[in-house]
Amino acid sequence: MEEETPILERVGRNEPGAVDEMMSRFGGLVWSLARRSCPTTAEAEDAVQEIFIEIWKTASRFDASIAGEATFVAMITRRRLIDRTRRRTRRPEPVALNESSPAPESSEDHLEISEEAGIASEAFEKLRPEQQQVLTLAIHHGRSHEQIAATTGMPLGTVKTHARRGLIRLRQLLEASGFGTQSTVGALGGAS
Repeated sequence: MEEETPILERVGRNEPGAVDEMMSRFGGLVWSLARRSCPTTAEAEDAVQEIFIEIWKTASRFDASIAGEATFVAMITRRRLIDRTRRRTRRPEPVALNESSPAPESSEDHLEISEEAGIASEAFEKLRPEQQQVLTLAIHHGRSHEQIAATTGMPLGTVKTHARRGLIRLRQLLEASGFGTQSTVGALGGAS
């Protein structure tokens, strides 16, 4: 009986169906390690995808005389998960801003601030609901794009698109209304 070629060697040679077989064979192992390491299911799914891409890229380096296939897959999985954890922990945590701000110096300042707030609020209301939701979570709640994606169930790319397009549209609306100076409008995220 002829010995079967290891699946990773077949993946390394780009044999048809080898990647599907590899994912089927090692999917449970990779998923269980990712789920234990990642704080959310969405992040675990992203990690699994990243891990299988890495395995596919490095499969040609697999040497059955050094380690078994499951060991090779587990080693790559652990490395990727450690990298993801390090990236996640390096991100600064959002800092809650003190809600109470000092009172304006004069009633004239207060009137100007109220007027500007009204103009900004009207412009914000003209954004699409998805853009409003993403910007509210980002600005008022200090959430990252990844956190917004996890909260809303939107794909990460969609969250980023809504944020960028929302800021661009808000900037256009504020410029059209003559809101503040150019530097004030530019401070709204620098979207251009």
